This record gives sequence, structure tokens and C-alpha cells, in this order.
Amino acid sequence: MILELNLQFFAADGPGGEKTEEPTQKRKNDTREEGKVPKSKELSNAVDLIALFVILRFWIGTMGSRFKGIFEEIYGKFPDYTTYWGGNIITKDYDVLFKGVIVDMLILVLPFFAAGIVLAVVINMLQFRFKITTKPLRPKFSKLNPVSGFKRIFSADKLMELLKSIAKIFIIGIVVYTTVKDEWRYLFQIYSMSFYQALALIYDIVVDMGFKISLVYLLLAFIDLIYQRRKFNKDIKMTKQEVKDEYKNTEGDPQIKGKIRSKMREASQRRMMQDVPKADVVITNPTHYAVAVRYDPSEAPAPVVLAKGADYIAQKIKEIARENNVEIVENKPLARMLYANVDIGQEVPPELYQAVAEVLAMVYKLQGKI
Repeated sequence: MILELNLQFFAADGPGGEKTEEPTQKRKNDTREEGKVPKSKELSNAVDLIALFVILRFWIGTMGSRFKGIFEEIYGKFPDYTTYWGGNIITKDYDVLFKGVIVDMLILVLPFFAAGIVLAVVINMLQFRFKITTKPLRPKFSKLNPVSGFKRIFSADKLMELLKSIAKIFIIGIVVYTTVKDEWRYLFQIYSMSFYQALALIYDIVVDMGFKISLVYLLLAFIDLIYQRRKFNKDIKMTKQEVKDEYKNTEGDPQIKGKIRSKMREASQRRMMQDVPKADVVITNPTHYAVAVRYDPSEAPAPVVLAKGADYIAQKIKEIARENNVEIVENKPLARMLYANVDIGQEVPPELYQAVAEVLAMVYKLQGKI
């Protein structure tokens, strides 16, 4: 029997082929909105572990004396909360006694809780920019797909997590073994020690071993952070088709934008051609350029360019000028200067006043206006 193997089952998600393109800023922002960031949970755990043993190192004496004081207070106050009546023990108001004990116990463990919360926030903020988003809380029905779930179970990510767990157990096991091996001769003498001496010995061994494990864990966490960042950058890479689609969605389809620009040019040209009959003169190259100029002191202190064009547009301007009896004057240098330096609707610059004035004077003289 021959079985067909569909390799697409194990292919990476994403249309358009292989992800070879660097992620765009929009892709990074969208990924951040979804709550996906390059972070290492191991780093937070390692720092919390170090903080635990640092606090134990400096707080254990206070904890010991406070625990001793709490127990002495409880057993010392039992007679005050106990009444004997007819040979029977009647208790009263123990809740008042134990409420005070609970408060004292909370105060003892408060540094551990406070350090854990503060360090968790600080370490995460150092790894990525803080931003509140609710998208990760939204239900995703795609996660109920058994095929996708099967792929996640046997994915490279899960294999990497398994290898990391094995490495942590192996390395931490070596640290524990070497630490206990160095103190083994003292552990054999623990039965000959007093209670406080034995307690101090065990405390020193545990804290020393804890610091060593924490430092090794911290080193593994930094390696994991580098891996997570590289993996994240690889995961959010884009295919060429995704880059094109994103550009279309954000900037618009280039073909549609080209058509829009073409329509806008056509509309602008139609408005320009409608102003040609209002011109006093059309100055030409004569074949390549045509510039329609109007001078009305009540509208502007200087002559204004109403229309201009080259080649085909220039011929259309001259055609409309002839149809509306607008004078056409050939002046190659002036036509070239006006076309290159003055936009439609702008006034003629002062350096061209003299040349334009001479043309207008000639036209007004021909028309009998002067």
C-alpha cells in the first residue's frame, strides 16, 4: 500500500511563498497590538530566584526571631483565651488571637511578594516596550482546530522547549551535586550538632546552592532571550506577496493611484483650458511652449499665468486662443522662462516684469487700448 504524504501539512503558515522579507513597521506594530513580543520567561524566573535568595540572606535572621516571637506569643496567650468550667475546656475569641498572627505572618512574607511583583514588571519592561492591549484576551476559535493543535504539539518550538527543560534539569543537577558533595562531610556530623547549629548549616548549604543555581539559571535565561528575539524576528518576517498586499492596503493600489492622478491632471487641464479665453496674450516658443498671461490691476498687482503647456497642450492652448481672439505672440526666451519658473495661478516674478510688460504693451497697442 502506498501512502501519499502532503508536505504542505508541515509548511509554515503564510501566503506568497517563503518569508524572506524583513518585517515592515506596520507589521511590527500590528504584532505588538496582538500582544506578541520577543521575551524570555526564563529571565523573569531567574531574576526572581536570585531575589529570593538575596532576601533570604538578609531577612532570614529577622524571620527566625519573628517566628520565634509569634510562637511564644501564641502559646503564652493560650491561657488568656481558655476557661475551665466543670473540668471542661471552654475556648473563646481565638479568632482575635489568630488574626494578629496572620497579619504578622503576612508582614514576614511581604518582601518576597513585593520583590516578585516589582521585578516581574521591571524585567518585562526592560525586554519590550510597555503597552496595554486586550487582543490576547479575545477568544480564537482557530485554536480549536485539531490539525493546528497537532502541528503545535510537534512543532520546532515545543522541541526547543523540551531541550531547554532537559538542559536546565541537567545543569542544575550538576550544581546541586557539586555543592552537596563539598558539604557532605559536614552533613554526616549533623546528628552531633545542636538544633541551631544544624539549622545554620542547612541554611548555609541551601542559600549557597540557591545562589549558584540562580546564576546558572540567569546565564541560561540570557541565552534564551537571544534565541527568543531571533526566533521572533524570523517569525514576523514577510513574504513578497504580504509586503505587496500591505503596501496596497496602506498606500493604495499603484494602478488605482495612477488612474486617480491621471483623472486629477485631466480635471486640472480642463480648468486651465477654461481660463485661456480670459487671457490677454499667449506667449509661445512657437512650437514647444505656450503660456497664457492676464493682467488686471484690480485682481493682482502683477500679470498672472492662467495656463501653460508643452507640445500637445501648447497646441491646444493656441487653438483655444485663436477661437477666442486672444493674441498669440512669439517670444522664445520669455515663453521658456515663464514655463519653467511660474506655476499656474502665480504672478510673474519681478525679474520678468519688463519683458512681459513689453509684450502686453504691444498687444494693447494692436487692440487700440493704448
